[in-house]
Amino acid sequence: MRAKPLFAFVAIAFGAFAAVTSWAADQTPQAGGSSPQPNTAPTVAPKEAAPPPSVTIIGAGDAHGVLGRDVRSPTNEDMGHIVDVIVDRTGTVRAAVIDFGGFLGVGSRKIVVDWNALHFGRIADKSDAITLELTKDQVKAAPEYKEDAPIVVLGASGSLQPFSP
Repeated sequence: MRAKPLFAFVAIAFGAFAAVTSWAADQTPQAGGSSPQPNTAPTVAPKEAAPPPSVTIIGAGDAHGVLGRDVRSPTNEDMGHIVDVIVDRTGTVRAAVIDFGGFLGVGSRKIVVDWNALHFGRIADKSDAITLELTKDQVKAAPEYKEDAPIVVLGASGSLQPFSP
């Protein structure tokens, strides 16, 4: 009695397998035919080798980092130190953020000065300062820099160019 249901199950399974096989055969192109192939991946063009990167060699005494450098006035007053550099959307350096005033970080505030107001005449080692073309009183009167707020850039007289986005 059990053989009949088992036989019926095998017959149904074989029929389903035959139907799937027949459907798959209909989806593959015949020799010389032009039927579409829905399961093919798009043709990928071979990758071209990337050009080599450009290389510039700068002498050890010709360029130095500016972050953390002391800033002095033309009369050798301590003006703070550079903590950040501001660039515009094109990547052009526009200004420097100077941590000004205070003692050991207490009571200090950040101000932004025009990049053209800084002079990098003699910065051969880390102890050399950058000169700012502003007085201590001018820097004291500058508004404080706050992230995510409009930036007020303090410039040397006549050298600040307006930003046009």
